[in-house]
Amino acid sequence: MREDRSTPTRPDAQRNRERILAVALTELTRDADAPVSLIAKKAGVGQGTFYRNFPHREALVLEVYRYEMQQVADTAAQLLRDRPADRALREWMDRLARYAMTKAGLADALRAATSGHGTLAQVGHGPVTEAITLLLEANERAGGIRPGMTPDDFLLAIAGLWQLDPRSDWQPRAARLFDLVMDGLRAGAAG
Repeated sequence: MREDRSTPTRPDAQRNRERILAVALTELTRDADAPVSLIAKKAGVGQGTFYRNFPHREALVLEVYRYEMQQVADTAAQLLRDRPADRALREWMDRLARYAMTKAGLADALRAATSGHGTLAQVGHGPVTEAITLLLEANERAGGIRPGMTPDDFLLAIAGLWQLDPRSDWQPRAARLFDLVMDGLRAGAAG
């Protein structure tokens, strides 16, 4: 049965859902095959409550991914409120990298959840594209980057991030990659 999202969720139901998502993130990052029963138990909810929120395992995995990608995307506006546009963009790249590397354990669960059910781009791409657009437009208005950069251009430029091994000392390599991307974005800038 599908929940009607047009009516407000009861506070206790919302707390249950948030607990399930928090536990699922931890357990699926640790073990892509973590049993749903373990996730429900650690979240302190019964199987019925679990399945009312997530009718199948794939729905849970995709919602964890969507939720996490939304959190990463939401930091763009926060950073722009507190920092100059170029600094906000660079720090956002670092946050994206931390997410990508620390959640690498979800990769197998995500691959299983999306096989035959769509793509990850359909789930998390929207919020991230919006965040990138916000950051690029702020930087272009400030004259800090070349005009006309698109979110797709940006994602192609940082694609090397997905090649880094999360079990390695990835931070210095990611920092060098992002510094190169920033240098490339600045080339031809109005300011």
